[in-house]
Formats: sequence, C-alpha cells, structure tokens
Amino acid sequence: MSDAAKPSVLFVCVHNAGRSQMAAGYLTHLAGDRVEVRSAGSLPADQVNPAAVEAMAEAGIDLTDATPKVLTPEAVQASDYVITMGCGDACPVFPGRTYLDWQLDDPAGQGVEAVRPIRDEIRQRVEALVNEIAPR
Repeated sequence: MSDAAKPSVLFVCVHNAGRSQMAAGYLTHLAGDRVEVRSAGSLPADQVNPAAVEAMAEAGIDLTDATPKVLTPEAVQASDYVITMGCGDACPVFPGRTYLDWQLDDPAGQGVEAVRPIRDEIRQRVEALVNEIAPR
C-alpha cells in the first residue's frame, strides 16, 4: 500500500457522475480519514447526476460540491484498490493494485426512485470494503 496506515481506493465509472461518486461519498462517510478516497471517469460528465445527489442527501451525505474528474494513469498508480463500477471501463493496470469490478445498474437518466436501490447496494459493498481494508 502507498501508506501502510492508510489504504487508498479509486472508484471508476465512465462519467464519474453517479455510481463512483456515490461510492466515494459512502467510503469517505464510513471510513473517515482511515482511507484515501478518489473517483474518476474515462469520459467525465459536466456535473454529478442530480438524482444521485438527491439520493445521497437522503442518506445524510452531501455530494453537492462533488465534480466529475478525468481518469488518469497517475490516479490508478497512486491507488491500492481500483474499483470499476460495472461499466466495462478500460483502466490502466499496474502491478500491486487490487482490481475489483462491481456490477451495478447505471443511474444515468434515472429518477431518484430508481437510484435509491443502486445507492443502497453501493452502501452494502462499501461497508464490506471498509470492514476488509480499514476496520476500526
């Protein structure tokens, strides 16, 4: 790991506007400063999906200041865990990283009602990740 005391996680989806932003929000919320959190997309959108922002606000997590970021090889290289969000995204591969692919429905173009179950599944996966990489 880049810092033995603090694992780093990069969440990746195409637009970095829904799933990866929700996952980063949950990981920051649940692990606090025990984990370094990044998110990025290969073709970042102009803004985070408003339905994702609303669904996360319902869970007490504020994504209003989150902005989609472009995926760079440096972000991958600086991360211990690279988690793609079921979108078939090509990601640079570096030795020594742990790569996971979470198959999740895409919230793009969906209303908040459709985003809530995706949000809840992301929370379950992030909770399991925290227990694995940064238990209290």
